[in-house]
Amino acid sequence: MTFTQFNRIVEIRTKIISMGTFLCGSLFALATEQAWSWSRFLVMGFAVLFVDMGTTGFNSYFDFINGTDQKQYNLERDKVLVHEGVKASTALTISLIMFSLAALLGLLLAHWTSYWLVVVGGASMLVGFLYTGGPLPISRTPFGELFAGGFLGSLLFVLSYYVQSLTFGYQIIVVSLPQLILIGEILMVNNSCDRIADEIAGRRTLAILLGEKRALWANRLFLTLAFLIQLTLALVGYIPTITIAFTLLGAFLAFLVWRKMEKHGFSLETKGASMGGISKIYLIHCAFLAIALLVKYVSYRGG
Repeated sequence: MTFTQFNRIVEIRTKIISMGTFLCGSLFALATEQAWSWSRFLVMGFAVLFVDMGTTGFNSYFDFINGTDQKQYNLERDKVLVHEGVKASTALTISLIMFSLAALLGLLLAHWTSYWLVVVGGASMLVGFLYTGGPLPISRTPFGELFAGGFLGSLLFVLSYYVQSLTFGYQIIVVSLPQLILIGEILMVNNSCDRIADEIAGRRTLAILLGEKRALWANRLFLTLAFLIQLTLALVGYIPTITIAFTLLGAFLAFLVWRKMEKHGFSLETKGASMGGISKIYLIHCAFLAIALLVKYVSYRGG
């Protein structure tokens, strides 16, 4: 196995998604509570990275051995188990190593903060495994978007905030809703592109149940709702008011990207461009939120 093949098994390029959520949750603690610890930030950052890499490795392994990824239907050259003959056991070993490293860092983080993190982190890794593993993989059901958004969006945002601030309030869950929706939207776009191949493989994803046209409208709804909720959060004071201008600009840029995605359509042939587009939209959201939070913190310090 080469280094390039390792990166493709864990899909290292997609880790910017979880890192975006982690950064925003951490900066929200900085902007609202003026709380920051570089040691906790770095340890949690690597723990999140390893959990994400391990989860993707399990996805690569189980999708291959269960027949979801088949050469005649899968056009993604990054699927090295399918197209380059890398052994499935290699992906499994990588995943177990990544989860082990994440568990060790999680224990250190729990020692610094609260041992409840062991429970929450363990649940996150279990869901990461069960997403494509186990007798009824989550990825084969209509609930994939909810689980992906709930864990990679809301839970990760809340945990990132807590690790920095050492405080928790239910309003933080509300603040995380745009992340939940947009992470779910990333998976929805992925499943919209894979709809035909997934149906052949026996999956019953939300995109399959809705059908092509209704799935498109659901995608539009999720995207619009995420930015509307963020604006509402700023207007009611749940997040700094300065985020309003950044959210409007981010929404404008996001919908330009989305319009281009719709022109290409959502299929196996356009999956690369579609996933690149929706990832760009999420990064636009995270980047503008992060900038707004940093501006809020600097203005507080200056005042």
